[in-house]
This record gives sequence, C-alpha cells and structure tokens, in this order.
Amino acid sequence: MKTIFTSFEEAVSGIKDGMTLMVGGFGLVGIPENLIHGLRKTNVGDLTVISNNCGVDDWGLGILLQNKQIKKMISSYVGENKEFERQVLSGELEVELVPQGSLAEKIRAGGAGIPAFYTPAGVGTPIAEGRETREFNGKEYLLEEGLTADFSLVKAWKADKMGNLVYRKTAQNFNPMMAAAGKYTIAEVEEIVEVGELDPNEIHTPSIYVQGLIVGKHEKRIERLTVSN
Repeated sequence: MKTIFTSFEEAVSGIKDGMTLMVGGFGLVGIPENLIHGLRKTNVGDLTVISNNCGVDDWGLGILLQNKQIKKMISSYVGENKEFERQVLSGELEVELVPQGSLAEKIRAGGAGIPAFYTPAGVGTPIAEGRETREFNGKEYLLEEGLTADFSLVKAWKADKMGNLVYRKTAQNFNPMMAAAGKYTIAEVEEIVEVGELDPNEIHTPSIYVQGLIVGKHEKRIERLTVSN
C-alpha cells in the first residue's frame, strides 16, 4: 500500500530548497491545486519547476511565484501571468522555454530512462543556437535531453490504495508522463478506492510510479471566459 497523507503540508514536507519539481496540468486544468497551496505554506524556495505553464497570478503555480519560491521555470507557455513577466524582466526568475511537443517528449523520455533524442522542432531558431544538431535522411534535427525531477506533483481522478491512477479528460495532458519521471510522485486525487475496484484496462499510471496519495476537493476555475450576446 502507498502512503496516504492526511494533510497537504505533510504530503510536500519532503520537498527541500533547491529541488526540481514537475507539476502536472495544462493552463488551470488538471493541476494539483491543493498540493501547490500546501507547498506555498512551507516557504521552500529556490525551486526549479517543470510545467507546461505557470498558472495565473492568483492560482496554480502563480501563487508560488508571488511568494518568490521559484528560481527557474522550464515551460512551453507563459503568457497569462503578469507577475511572471515582471520577475523575468527584473532578472528575478530564470526561464527555459521549450516547444510544447519537445517538452512533453523530454518528460516522457526521462520517465522511460531515455537520456536524449533528436527532434526537428526548434531547428533554425534561437532555441538551437549553440546546441548539437545532426542530419538524418537529409533533414536536420536538434538534440534534446530527457527530464526528470526530485518530486512530481500530479492530479488524477481516482486512485486505489496501491497507487494505480485514473485521469479524466484533459487531466491526461502532462500528468501521466510526469508521474513516471519523478523520483517521488505524489498524486492528488478526488477519490481513493480499494484495490481491485479499478478496471485494469482503465488505469493510466501504474502504481510502480506513485509513492504518495492524498484526497482533495477541487475548485473548477475557468482561465478565460468568453461569452456571446
């Protein structure tokens, strides 16, 4: 059986200054929002965070930015956060921008034990400056290294007590691959069921990748609401 935490502060208590984290989600969808709040309360700092984006000013990873806990972001999209922009321009925050498909594959490769791979994404752009490229079948490719993390914080729908995870809809974005790429993965879930209650054919993340579980209530925030008359 996996460790089942009873508080979010306890769940993230193993995260220390200077560690590298992967945090699942896409925009505000499928983010481990309560684990992020728990991490904010610890005041752990100098973190390197790997995530598709950095939330918004008052939600998701944005609250860690406000609290000056993030030293470096490795992301593919950063356009919805004014505090992010301010910290980058002032030199307070280091940013490594990665094409979204390359970021996903870097994480997947890290979880699969693959140290590096070649991709055509980024060739001929500033991303490729000073980096290794190689030609295959007449086309140039850029070398990208796999990513791993000290901790992965992911959001799933259901888990059993062994740590097998099932995601719902868009939460299947970066969460499954990040769960595999973290040395210690904590899954924030809506429900924990007994072993045997999950259909093996519906499990997205096997328990071998998960070390801790916690149940949380989630606020379904909308990042940008568009209406028509």
